[in-house]
Amino acid sequence: MADPVGILLGSVRDGFVQVGAFVAITVVLFSYLQYRTGGRLVERLERNERAQPLIGALLGLTPGCGGAIVMMPLYVRGSVSFGTVVATLIATAGDSAFVLLALAPEAALYAYGISFGAAIVSGYAIDRFGLGVGRVDRAVARLRPTATDGGVVSGTAGANPAANPGHEYDGVACSHDHSRKREPGFMTWLSHAAHVAWWATALVALIAGTVYLLRGAPDVAMTVAPTFEGAFTVAGITGSILSVYLYAVGRRYIGEGGVGHVRESFHSAYDTFQHAAMETSFVTVWVIAGYLLYEYVVQFGNVDIAAFAAAAGLLAPVGGALLGLIPGCGPQIVLAGVYAEGAIPFSALTANAISQDGDALFPLIAMDKTAAIVASIYTTVPALVVGIALHVVFGPLFGFGVL
Repeated sequence: MADPVGILLGSVRDGFVQVGAFVAITVVLFSYLQYRTGGRLVERLERNERAQPLIGALLGLTPGCGGAIVMMPLYVRGSVSFGTVVATLIATAGDSAFVLLALAPEAALYAYGISFGAAIVSGYAIDRFGLGVGRVDRAVARLRPTATDGGVVSGTAGANPAANPGHEYDGVACSHDHSRKREPGFMTWLSHAAHVAWWATALVALIAGTVYLLRGAPDVAMTVAPTFEGAFTVAGITGSILSVYLYAVGRRYIGEGGVGHVRESFHSAYDTFQHAAMETSFVTVWVIAGYLLYEYVVQFGNVDIAAFAAAAGLLAPVGGALLGLIPGCGPQIVLAGVYAEGAIPFSALTANAISQDGDALFPLIAMDKTAAIVASIYTTVPALVVGIALHVVFGPLFGFGVL
């Protein structure tokens, strides 16, 4: 029987090292561009509607989930279309890309190239034709009658299925509000100190996470020692604890009360890093929750997801596509490792690459659950079509592109 405490500590540690640190770098780079351009980057994206699905697909294609996570708040605030969200999620390579690029680079290039093509086609098709958005929305409404406004997938889809009229998050309009900052005091000082410590920890976690991926994502012992395993463990657990503090407490004292959205501009470089830390902390909390759910279901529910994905015949790409429905990168990392061992076919790997939404789905779930459900449906359909077609035309292709 697996140790529940061990699973908890492992999920807390891995959530920050494997995901949080990489997300932080992507978000801070994007935020810094916003700072240097005075907010003009998002404005240009808003004005250039025709290029939005293409840009979303390019952001999703970057290894890790940081690029895709950046796009989700843009949709919630009404800056980009729903087709852009779907294109971003379809192209999302996730953290499994680091593993696959290291162990099976040729397979990764083909799988993500096909995924990128499917993302562009699907994104533009949704924005142009709607593709039954109204019918899907009615089905979702029956499942969850109290669902919040889903933008393009709401009742106005018939009039303009690509439009997203803007949203609120937790009853707060998605715009930065400095008035949320509390009066200066000990908690304000403590929160700023936690923010600085968070970035120092994130730097260590980024180095540890990079080494971890270059080594082929091996099992890392849970230990406190002056070793790689010790740095991995200490940075992961410390970073997650600081993330929970910043998300639950610190944001109320240093002017980042409304997380999960894109800032118009920044007052300073410190403000830029502060915002990136808050956004990443928000994502990290959700990632840890997803990791825990996945691990507890697998360990205590006797569910062998890898074996299901490796089923013979056409069930292989179907299994890969359905596995992609699970939010987060944990199952996808497992699948990438299983593929590198030659246990599943290329068709299943490609179907999973198309359907997986990575950690980008967590902030979308938090901000707009209806949109998250419908987006998952739209990423799964092309995954099934392409995966099955590859299996029928080219065969299983076990071990294709593996070093």
